[in-house]
Amino acid sequence: MLLRLACASLVVACAMSGAERGEEIRLWPNGAPGSVKETAPEVFAASDNPKLPKQFTVVHYPSVYAFLPPKEKANGMAVVIAPGGGHSQLVIAKEGWDIAEWMNNQGIAAFVLKYRLAKAKDSHYTVERDALADTTRAMRLVRSRAKEFGVDPARIGFIGFSAGGYLAALIETRFDAGNDSSPDPIERAGSRPDFDIIVYPGYAAGSITVPKNAPPAFLACADNDPSHVVTTVNLYLDLQKQGISSEMHIYASGGHGFGIKPSALPVSSWPDRLKEWMVERKFLKQ
Repeated sequence: MLLRLACASLVVACAMSGAERGEEIRLWPNGAPGSVKETAPEVFAASDNPKLPKQFTVVHYPSVYAFLPPKEKANGMAVVIAPGGGHSQLVIAKEGWDIAEWMNNQGIAAFVLKYRLAKAKDSHYTVERDALADTTRAMRLVRSRAKEFGVDPARIGFIGFSAGGYLAALIETRFDAGNDSSPDPIERAGSRPDFDIIVYPGYAAGSITVPKNAPPAFLACADNDPSHVVTTVNLYLDLQKQGISSEMHIYASGGHGFGIKPSALPVSSWPDRLKEWMVERKFLKQ
């Protein structure tokens, strides 16, 4: 059942100290650029947990949901998670909450991104203006509050799936060091991820130009996901041309949207390969 609820009633404004798991933090407390005048409610599908919807089909108030691991397990690493959904919805349970749970089990702080949807009904948003702005702001927010969240500002990465994988590809290539003169402390933080995880990404050919200072990347896709495997391989080759450290895994089967849940297929081992990569790259400290 689709429910409508103004975001203001969802957002908890308290600081993260003692915060509940899954607390929502609005990226721009006074409204996102391009959405300031929005008064329409967001649209989402409810789940068993009233604080964590199953999916969103309308987003006007971009935010992150913070999932911090237990202090005794935390290792100082953090990741921003962008679910997919073809830019018309956010598959936030399968490619958000499930991913956050896995990350927390590794001792990694997770921040699930709720970004604006360019292809939602009657949407006036675009991917490269609004969704990318949300992505960039999320990276800045986590880094600017790293001490509060108990994370190392030099070990904050990004992971995206499908449409969120496009955002992962964009933040891999379009980032900056922040604006030191900004009165907003979030805008003073850099947006470059320290590492990037790109899973079955979908994006338009020619929309990505890899710079020489792009972060190291991990890519995964299934061979029987025809259009997305092509973009995955092309991005890997573009990274290699610029000398960017990267690792790619293409599995024979799995289709599109295999997520992180275990299955009988070899593709379900990709999180193990990811963990090995994060350890080898010294982002994940065990």
